[in-house]
Amino acid sequence: MAKRYRVIKRNGESAPLEIAKIRKVIQWAAEGLDINPIKLESSLGLHFRNNMTTGEIHETVIETSLRLTSIEEPDWRILAARLKLVDFYKRVHIARGIPYEYRYPSYCATVKNFVDKGIYSPVLLEKYSDKELHKAGQFLKQEYDYDYDYAGISLLIKRYMLEYDNQVIEMPQEALLTIALLIEQNQPSSVRLQRVRDTYTMLARRKISLATPILINLRRPNGNLSSCFITVFDDDTNSIFHTFEQVGQISSGGGGVGVSISRIRSHGARIRNSLGRAGGVVPNIRVVNDIALYFNQGGKRAGAVTVALDSWHLDMEDFLEIQTENGDQRRKAYDVFPQVVVTDRFMRAVEGGQDWYLFDPHEVRSKYGYELADLWGDTFEQALDHLYAEVKAGHIELFEKVNAKSLYKQIMKVQIETGMPYIAFKDTINRANPNKHVGIIPCTNLCVESYSVVKPSLIGPQRFDGTTLCRDVEPGLVHTCNLVSINMANLEDDELPAICETSVRILDNCIDITDVPVAEGQRHNELLRTVGVGMMGLADYLARRDIPYSGAAAKAAEVGEAFAYHCTAASCLLAEERGAYPLFDGSEWAQGKILCRERQWFKDHGTLDWNPLFERIAEHGIRNSHITAIAPNTSSSIVQGCTASVLPIFSKFYIDNNSNGTVPIVPPYIKDKLWHYQESKNIDQRDVVNLVAQLQIWVDTGISMELLFNLNNNLTAKDIYETHLLAWKKGCKAIYYTRSIQKNSNLITDKEECVSCSG
Repeated sequence: MAKRYRVIKRNGESAPLEIAKIRKVIQWAAEGLDINPIKLESSLGLHFRNNMTTGEIHETVIETSLRLTSIEEPDWRILAARLKLVDFYKRVHIARGIPYEYRYPSYCATVKNFVDKGIYSPVLLEKYSDKELHKAGQFLKQEYDYDYDYAGISLLIKRYMLEYDNQVIEMPQEALLTIALLIEQNQPSSVRLQRVRDTYTMLARRKISLATPILINLRRPNGNLSSCFITVFDDDTNSIFHTFEQVGQISSGGGGVGVSISRIRSHGARIRNSLGRAGGVVPNIRVVNDIALYFNQGGKRAGAVTVALDSWHLDMEDFLEIQTENGDQRRKAYDVFPQVVVTDRFMRAVEGGQDWYLFDPHEVRSKYGYELADLWGDTFEQALDHLYAEVKAGHIELFEKVNAKSLYKQIMKVQIETGMPYIAFKDTINRANPNKHVGIIPCTNLCVESYSVVKPSLIGPQRFDGTTLCRDVEPGLVHTCNLVSINMANLEDDELPAICETSVRILDNCIDITDVPVAEGQRHNELLRTVGVGMMGLADYLARRDIPYSGAAAKAAEVGEAFAYHCTAASCLLAEERGAYPLFDGSEWAQGKILCRERQWFKDHGTLDWNPLFERIAEHGIRNSHITAIAPNTSSSIVQGCTASVLPIFSKFYIDNNSNGTVPIVPPYIKDKLWHYQESKNIDQRDVVNLVAQLQIWVDTGISMELLFNLNNNLTAKDIYETHLLAWKKGCKAIYYTRSIQKNSNLITDKEECVSCSG
């Protein structure tokens, strides 16, 4: 039973009888922080009452610390985190049934216990001896826990620490050290523990942030480590049901899914030569919606799926209505994330206010042999010119003529209401595809930063082989990618080469040890070895160097080039050690290009000497077909204690009301660099586009660029329209959310991010 303390008066202040013990804990927690503990003590009396338990007193001290947090005194949130850890350590020891000590127990004993309970993978004991585990345990530093602020440590404990019997049983540094051991399990014995130490230290010091599937699943037996997947519907019943199964398998494994649905015949199209029988894309989207809800990623959250449709598809106008409040609710899908895939031809038609035609892909395929969803660039434009001529000749049965600008305005109207659809610039994406010899990139992933070649599996009819029921399958490719992000807020410039090298190695190692939920994803992993090293905390990096975000495009280009160089060099080093990715021959890498650009381009536009890297790739190849991708990191940036991704902050100080209570969120350098943090809601979003475009030059996959339009700043639809056009013209590959702050309100159009990509 909890011990209760009587509250007495001292000099007019309320204080518990155990004030000396509380003062001692507070003094410990305040060590190294720029705060005055006496201020906390003087505030506590206002919140004490008679007969409080020790737990209630502890919570009151934490809550008071959080209330004291401000821009002028941000360190109170770190003190609150340390006080939370005191209670957390005690609860973990109780859950484990071991005597409480204010320190981590034996790491080797913990591993054996957790493997025995089925919490940790048995691979740990198969790969490492007791001696090695004891030595690895010496790498663990409890003091790294004390760097978190309250929001960060609360989210880390709630979302990422493993449970047993419905109790959190794992501590942060145990998790990170175990992850490092498993990541480096197949390294040469001569360097393995040193690499474990390096990897653990970078994770523990919050130099590198892991995506959620790695951070949650790597310690567990047979966990999926990949964040991002893209699959594609073929216009065939067997393929449709196979794709439904893929979405379910990926969602249940914790991955975010992108689905291209552009091959599906339109509503009212022919089935077996009977016109008007096809249901179109919307019924299939509704099934995907319900699959995402059903496979809820271990009960933690619903699955997350972006459904992508090309802008020429005859069902486009129905597609734009799937999340609006008006209309037939039987044709709605509120839990998917819509994405419109646009070509340069469409954007030119939008800019020029020209006519645009919508087609049924089935009719085009059956009459003319074009799979429009597989075309881009000149080939697409030639096919479109042919189809336009056929329309004028009266040879096409199903089509609709619309004004391109009016259609884009309809897209923008829905974005103002819901924040979506996302926009994917198909030609820009595919021009930068190094694997054109393999296929095309049909759309983006859930957070619009990760994508590569995708192909549908061709599924034959069921048949018996003896007593076995089977199908003939020509396997396709499901884009599969693992993600980490470099925390720029904690980065010193001279650390970048080593951090990039470790980041690429982490992800390449993950490819070899992950349990991919679908076979076509495993095939993609093996053949293309796609990874995505990203950035977070760029706004902190800039503020720390006294650079305002709105004028940082040139600095972004400098940072982006160094980031690209060292990540590419790291993948080349792995190719020397382990070999190039299997489909390297025929790729643009093999043709003497980096980032799909010739050597001369780097001489004209770069500031670093890329020649040695060109020579090394010519000799050894590259290990990973895609290497960099910048994710949104909205949740994991809270754990890392930095700003999200490469975007400006929304607010310099705000209170997050969540299940952990009222939690202050403050960027790391706010006290000394207040005026160098610029809030996104007050920045011209064209400045955001310009900065992201400079980074995009050096990022071989994509960037989760979110735009925020504050309608209180006299913005109009024309401003949003022109910013979208600028993004296309500047070479951005996609637009993530287009959010808006409504007039006379701080409310923004909102939809929860994909946790899978959040690392």
